[in-house]
Amino acid sequence: MERQLKYFFDFLENEKKLSENTLQSYKRDLKQFRRYLEACELHYNRVKEEDMKDYIRELQEEGKKPSSISRCIASIRSFYQFILKNKKIKIDPTQNIQSPKVEKRVPSILTSKEVELLLDQPKDIDLKGIRDKAMLEFAYATGMRVTEIVSLNMEDVNLEEGYVTCKHDTKQRNIPLGNMSLKALKEYVDEARDILVKTADEEALFVNINGSRLTRQGFWKIIKYYKEQAHITKDITPHVLRHSFATHLLQNGADLKAIQNMLGHSDISSTQVYMQFQDDGLKNVYRKAHPRA
Repeated sequence: MERQLKYFFDFLENEKKLSENTLQSYKRDLKQFRRYLEACELHYNRVKEEDMKDYIRELQEEGKKPSSISRCIASIRSFYQFILKNKKIKIDPTQNIQSPKVEKRVPSILTSKEVELLLDQPKDIDLKGIRDKAMLEFAYATGMRVTEIVSLNMEDVNLEEGYVTCKHDTKQRNIPLGNMSLKALKEYVDEARDILVKTADEEALFVNINGSRLTRQGFWKIIKYYKEQAHITKDITPHVLRHSFATHLLQNGADLKAIQNMLGHSDISSTQVYMQFQDDGLKNVYRKAHPRA
C-alpha cells in the first residue's frame, strides 16, 4: 500500500496541482486508514464494503465529527478510484458508501455598525496604525481569505485601477477595491510600507514590524486586538470579515453570481448560504417583484 500511496500523492501534487494544505489533509486521512488496515490485518486491495462500514463506525466511536468522517471517506474514495483506474483492484469498496450528513453551520457575521466600529479602531498616527487600518479595510472590502491576503505581493495590487488580483490554488480572480480601502491602502504603501521593510527585494504587500511578510497568526492577533479595543463581544476572525463582506453585499442588492466570483467559490451552493441573512425588506421586494415568488 505504501507504494500505491506514493503514486497517488505524486498524482495529487503534480497532476491535480492541489495546494499543500489539501495535500496534507489527504495524507493524514490515508495514513490513518492504512494504520487501521494494518491493525486489522487487512490488505488494501482486499477491502470490502463491509470493512469500510466498520472503519466508519470506528471513527464515530472515536468521536470524530461528521464533517471529518466525510472528508476521510472522500480521501479514501479518491485513492480507490485512482488504483481502480490503474487496474490494481477490480471493485471500489467505497462505491456505495454514504457520507454522514453534515449540517451547514450558519456563518457568524457582523452588523454594518459593528464593522464600522471595528474599522474605526486603528489610528493612522504611526506605522503600525496605518498598516492595520489598511489591512482591516482591505479584508472587509475584498472578502479574501486570510491566507490569500498574507500571500499577496505588491505586484498583485493595481492602485491606479483600484483592484487586486488574487491567486488561489491554480485559479485567479480580480476583486475591485472600494474608495475607503483604496485610500487606506495608498496611505500604507506611500507612507508606511517602505519604512517597515528592511530589504529592497521584499515582495510582500503586508509586512510585520520587522519588515517580513505578515503571517496568518499575526493577522489573527491584530483583529483580536482591535475587537477588544472596540468592545465587541462577538468572536471576530478574518473569516468573519469574509462572511460579513458577502452578506452585506447581498443585503444591498449585489448579484449572487458576482459575489461567488469575488469570494472564489467554485460552487454557487457555497455562496447561497448567505441568502439566509437577507433582511425582510429585501425579501418583501423579491416576493412582490418575482412572478413566481
